[in-house]
Amino acid sequence: MPTSPRPQFVLASASKGRRLLLVGAGIHPFVCPSNFDEDQVAVTDPPKYVATLARCKAESVAPQFPSALVLGCDSVMAFRGKIYGKPKDREDAIARWQAMRGQSCEIHTGHALIAPGGSILVRSAATRVYFSEVDDATIVAYVNSGEPLACAGAFSIDGKGGLLIEKIEGCHTNVIGLSLPLLRSMLEELGYRATDFW
Repeated sequence: MPTSPRPQFVLASASKGRRLLLVGAGIHPFVCPSNFDEDQVAVTDPPKYVATLARCKAESVAPQFPSALVLGCDSVMAFRGKIYGKPKDREDAIARWQAMRGQSCEIHTGHALIAPGGSILVRSAATRVYFSEVDDATIVAYVNSGEPLACAGAFSIDGKGGLLIEKIEGCHTNVIGLSLPLLRSMLEELGYRATDFW
C-alpha cells in the first residue's frame, strides 16, 4: 500500500450519474470534464471503443493534476451489432425505443485510471439490459421527459427509465456509467484501497 498521503481523486467526466456513484461509495471527486473530441476515435468494437475513449479523456485531464488519481470513463450501448451513444434528437430516441422494447442490449463502459507518476490502467465492463415490452404512449411520454436525450442508449436506469427495464445481467452501476466493483479492483492494482478515500 502507498505510504504517501491519500491523493486527490479527479473525475474526468461531467456525468452527474458517475459523480453520484462515487460520492455514494465514499469517494468525493474533483470534477474536471475532459472535453475530448470523441469523433477522433474510429473504433467499431464496443469494448475497445469505450476503453480508448476513457483513456483519451483521462490522459487529456491528467497533466493538470500530476499528483492525483484521474478517472476517465465512457459508455455506449451495443444493440444488434451497432454502437449507440446519446440519441440525436427526440425522433431518434422514439425510434430507438420502438426497436429496443422487448429486446436486450449490452452497455459497455470503459474505465481509465491514471495514478500519480503516470501509471495507467484501462479496463472495460459490459452489462446486459433487458427492456420491457412498452407501448408507444409510454415511449413518447418517456422521451418527452427529456431524460433519454442525455443518456447513452436513450435510457437512464437510475431515473424514470428504470420503470422500463425488465432485468439486468451483470454490474448494476456499470449501466449508470461506472462499475464500482471494477474501480475497486483497479485501485487495488495500483496499490490503493477504495476505503482510503472515505
